[in-house]
Amino acid sequence: MLVAVANKLQAALLAPTEVLAEQHHLSLSRFLADSGVKVGLFTQRSKRAARSVLDDLASGSIHLAVGTQALIQRDIDFANLGLIVIDEQHRFGVHQRAILKAKGLSPHYLVMTATPIPRTLAMSYFADFDVSTIDSLPPGRQPIETVWLRRDDAKSAYRRLTDEVKLGRQAFVVLPRNDDDEAADPASLTTTFERLRTGPLASLRLSMLHGRMASDEKNDVMSRFRAREIDVLLSTTVIEVGVDVPNATVMLIES
Repeated sequence: MLVAVANKLQAALLAPTEVLAEQHHLSLSRFLADSGVKVGLFTQRSKRAARSVLDDLASGSIHLAVGTQALIQRDIDFANLGLIVIDEQHRFGVHQRAILKAKGLSPHYLVMTATPIPRTLAMSYFADFDVSTIDSLPPGRQPIETVWLRRDDAKSAYRRLTDEVKLGRQAFVVLPRNDDDEAADPASLTTTFERLRTGPLASLRLSMLHGRMASDEKNDVMSRFRAREIDVLLSTTVIEVGVDVPNATVMLIES
């Protein structure tokens, strides 16, 4: 993306959720804090907050555009879009990706995914894509300990979370769904939150995050979690794989 900017072109990074788009925006802004490269965030929430960012993108004042599907809306114009990066490519349809490509004059195109879909594999096989495989860990990455527990052993998992928080760290608890179904599924977010808040994790600061929350509310929860005002964040898979909270050292995945 910086190579594109060095060649007087703009680059766009498309992510499937607001939480992930805001994470990318935070990371890029931090990396480029002392540079002349301007990064803009484009979600439904950010577009409502500051319409001027649309003018800055259209004039070329914004060099890197990071956003959700808000980036493919009609009111989004680029001065000189030269590179598109699609994160979690399997989460977007062919038409959605084509709309973004049409906003530039034959821009270069990079897709990233850990979940290749049949169409991606076919395009790779028939030489429409050059493939780069990331098969090594980043330098300094510590080993990850993975433990599988039966539901009867849940107390030991909650003790581990509590011990980590006592050491000044944080934790995620990830649930497969938000609401209860008729069977009052114990693996739903709302049921688990109430059970932990009044039971095994009653001494900790808990909060919830899910896709049905308003954009401002989701952003507020993630900001407070990054600021260590929340000990344990219970969430559906809306947190995605790219959310970066280094102080959260444990992730408990239910069901």
